[in-house]
Amino acid sequence: MIQKVSIENYKSIVGLEMELGRVNVLIGENGCGKTNILEAIALGSAAEAGVLDDEFLAAKGVRLTEPRLMRSAFDEKSIDKDVIIRFELPGFKSSRFISNSNTPFSQWKQGEPDQYGQGERIKITPGHELRLTYDILKEFRIYAPENYFLRRFEEDTQNKPLGIRGEGLFKLLATTAQETPEQIGEIKKNLDLIDWFENFEIPDNLQFTERRIRIKDRYLEEGLQYIDQRSSNEGFLYLLFYIALFVSNYTPKFFAIDNIENALNPVLCRRLMEILIKLAKEHNKQVILTTHNPGILDGLNLNDDEQRLFVISRNTLGHTKALRIKQKPSTNGHEPVRLSEQFLRGYIGGIPQI
Repeated sequence: MIQKVSIENYKSIVGLEMELGRVNVLIGENGCGKTNILEAIALGSAAEAGVLDDEFLAAKGVRLTEPRLMRSAFDEKSIDKDVIIRFELPGFKSSRFISNSNTPFSQWKQGEPDQYGQGERIKITPGHELRLTYDILKEFRIYAPENYFLRRFEEDTQNKPLGIRGEGLFKLLATTAQETPEQIGEIKKNLDLIDWFENFEIPDNLQFTERRIRIKDRYLEEGLQYIDQRSSNEGFLYLLFYIALFVSNYTPKFFAIDNIENALNPVLCRRLMEILIKLAKEHNKQVILTTHNPGILDGLNLNDDEQRLFVISRNTLGHTKALRIKQKPSTNGHEPVRLSEQFLRGYIGGIPQI
């Protein structure tokens, strides 16, 4: 897994360091820089892959703007500073710096070997294991599924097998059903947190251009029980996407989900987090999630060091900062306050002062 990420001079981030666990949740007010953190990691991932063109960055989930606006610009001197992203993996440190703020991304230059410590080996690790970890870093992308693509089952995506907006979900499910049917069974099992859901299946008689699944609603009368993704509940489609993303062998081992609470009520957010944490451990996935919904926090167990919560905020100078929150023991025999309540009461920060 990626143990640590450091970011300098990217958008609202002047300098930030985060020690990551397996499941990492970022919460904070709008515009505090949560997505900027994800984009900086995606930019470093693209640099590791050796590709920095607009199309590749967009497919990773980076919001493209004028190159000069991708750099921190809190003062006149900082506009010319290099963007630096450092990753610390087991047995390896890797740094990438990208420069030239006023040119297309494809012309941005990467640092020379060993500059900023790039490629510094910090202990001996078997080469095969290191290569696998390094490849995991290059696969990173930011998922932000959209209702439109989840209903259409759009299949055209360069970032196969699953596009960041939900493109390719049908193909992923169909391939999984053929090659690893036990994983389809696992996806169905974990969808039982939706009360009305009983089953889904991919029809055998689809025409070549058809992409749809049959979803069984346990409450409908016999003969009318099946609907397809076009008429299904929006929240169900998001859950189907997330669970498939965590279970499948064909999806990245290291990725992010931006605004994971979309279309989900707070109780469902908590249950979803509990399920995704379990799946992340079982399928060796590492994930960074952003949210505005405190219900997500109640699915975390911060006594488990693999689960980490970071409150993201901007300081008095406007710089994005990350504060890791650790579970505090209860006092005087009282039950500990739920994380959602701690957030809403302003105990852990990250909430706007209105």
